[in-house]
Amino acid sequence: MNKYVLLSGTPLWKRVGVFLEAIKFEHSVFALPFAILAAFISAGGWPDLTDFIWVVVAMVSMRTFGMSANRLIDAEIDAHNPRTAMRAIPTGDISRFAMTCYMSLAALIFVAAISQLHPVTWWLAPIPLGVLVGYPYLKRFTWLAHFGLGAVYLIVPPAVSLALTGTMPFGFVLIGLGSMVWVVGFDVLYATADFQVDRDQGLYSVPSRFGIPTALVISKGLHLIAVLLLVIAGLVFGSHLLYFVGVALVALLLSYEQSLVSSDDLSKLNMAFFTMNGVIAIIFGIFVVIGELI
Repeated sequence: MNKYVLLSGTPLWKRVGVFLEAIKFEHSVFALPFAILAAFISAGGWPDLTDFIWVVVAMVSMRTFGMSANRLIDAEIDAHNPRTAMRAIPTGDISRFAMTCYMSLAALIFVAAISQLHPVTWWLAPIPLGVLVGYPYLKRFTWLAHFGLGAVYLIVPPAVSLALTGTMPFGFVLIGLGSMVWVVGFDVLYATADFQVDRDQGLYSVPSRFGIPTALVISKGLHLIAVLLLVIAGLVFGSHLLYFVGVALVALLLSYEQSLVSSDDLSKLNMAFFTMNGVIAIIFGIFVVIGELI
């Protein structure tokens, strides 16, 4: 039996497991804290439990949709990159049809979740879905492609505020901008791993356009801007001191993340990208939420 089509002979739990691994489901932790902290800020404390659950479901399903689209759109590129050649579609562990089915299911769950929130989210739903589908194509045209990924994070805090209250105070836009620049900074950092492959395939990124040393400087600058934006957002909201303690820890951890990588040594890139960014998002979210509850 050809595993490429994932026929019914493969147990369902194994097929789902392969899919979750393919989209790195555990990396939902990067964006989820920003949705959660936005919910607590919107409510000025504990949000309504039902609404909160629907926000989490919408967030996770939106990311699942986006990663599925990314794997589909970039399957051919992944197959020609030694770092990504073992991903599920290039190896045949998941067929394009199966990935399309998973992506469609995630979109349906997302739509179902937002239908339970403020009506304005229903009309705005095509925006994040469109950004998620459009992002993978950007690397074919511009080295600013990293901002396509960042745009997803820009949307999250304002969208959560709209979903819960129907309003979008400017502070949420600032937090969204801060999270966007943070993500762009670490995406530029991570793109150094594909510096030569991107050039060989005619793909665009900051490292392939400007070289690794300059890309690392740009990444540092973006992370500095991210910290400043988060500070300004806290001032606009009049946030608790713990919010600013959280921002200070973000700054320290981003500095440590940057120290893990140099133009001469990219061996710790995975630790900088996968481990540190999850830790940073969780720590910031915890401090903001506790500050809102006090």
